[in-house]
Amino acid sequence: MNPSVIIRSSRLDSIRRRHPWVFSGAIARTEGAPTPGDIVTLRSEEGHYLGIGTYEGGNIAVRILSFDEEEIDASFWHRRLEAAFARRRALGLTDSPETTAYRLVHGGGDDIPGLILDYYDGVVVFQTHSIGVHRHRESIVEALQTLYGHHLKAVYDKSRATLPPSYEMENGYLYRNGELSLPWGIREHGLRFLVDWEEGQKTGFYLDQRDNRALVARLAEGRRVLNGFSYTGGFTLNALAGGAAHVTSVDRSDKALTLLERNLALNDLPSERHTSICEEVLPYLKEHGHEYDLIILDPPAFAKHVQHRHKAIIAYKHLNKHALRTVRPGGIVITFSCSQVVELPHFVGAVRAAAIDVGRRVTIIGTLHQPPDHPVNIYQPESEYLKGLVLYVE
Repeated sequence: MNPSVIIRSSRLDSIRRRHPWVFSGAIARTEGAPTPGDIVTLRSEEGHYLGIGTYEGGNIAVRILSFDEEEIDASFWHRRLEAAFARRRALGLTDSPETTAYRLVHGGGDDIPGLILDYYDGVVVFQTHSIGVHRHRESIVEALQTLYGHHLKAVYDKSRATLPPSYEMENGYLYRNGELSLPWGIREHGLRFLVDWEEGQKTGFYLDQRDNRALVARLAEGRRVLNGFSYTGGFTLNALAGGAAHVTSVDRSDKALTLLERNLALNDLPSERHTSICEEVLPYLKEHGHEYDLIILDPPAFAKHVQHRHKAIIAYKHLNKHALRTVRPGGIVITFSCSQVVELPHFVGAVRAAAIDVGRRVTIIGTLHQPPDHPVNIYQPESEYLKGLVLYVE
């Protein structure tokens, strides 16, 4: 029998609304002495069944895996992953020769809160924020083998940075079928990219910007483009493929820029129309922003916790103020926030405040989001984390 977590009567509303997180303050008591990673049954103080999930022991004390009475066994993981795969197949992502990388599981958006599975042309990168989910990694790998068969080349566990330091584990391969050579090649909208999930950021590539990169390809023709926080060049390659007059990629990581240059060569894109600069974005933007008529800003998350939200909003205002001040008249600024705790109204407010300070005419001509393989659980608004604005500046 699973240990039980008893929920306070005054804190049942979020569970009744099917939100998959239970915060520590909602817990009246526990029974059976659960420890982090255990599967627990949620009950009301009157003893009614509420759901089943993983006990984490932190501020997010429980992640609910199901609101139905069911066992969290191997068949459970098979059903969840089959459902996630079916969603991607419906999007045309699972058999496209032009795009061979996508997100297979997006946490609560696929009813597995705490789990990310990214597919890179035969390799799945496994990353979880939940000790309980991590303990079921063998069943998840078995489900992946069933889904992909001989097409599955490897499963790489990259959870070390996302799990508590007290949970001792190291990144490494959970499954390998033959030799792998890193960086690994994928395609996105026909462009070729190299991915290094062992050394790269996140799971190796920012799959959540796929549709927004295609938009840049459509907007870039004839423009001088600044790609700030360029990483390995997703926006850069799309801008050049779209006919940009010149693209400057700025990032503080020399390793990322080296891989960016390899990506350029892999696609036979004109190197004479591109410059890589290893530097912090903000000082470069202040000094050189006036040289560009398309500026792309995709910074890392400025806040990961709600107590840091105000500072993040100020940082977004500061960064965007310099883009709006310097971009050429008739230029476009495409700006993003991936901070989950900074919701779209907060982000729009920060950019609006930047525009007021600058005093130029700024028009929002587009609002951007994460792609459909990063689905949003309608009961968990936090699963919608990426937001962006396309701004026309006169």
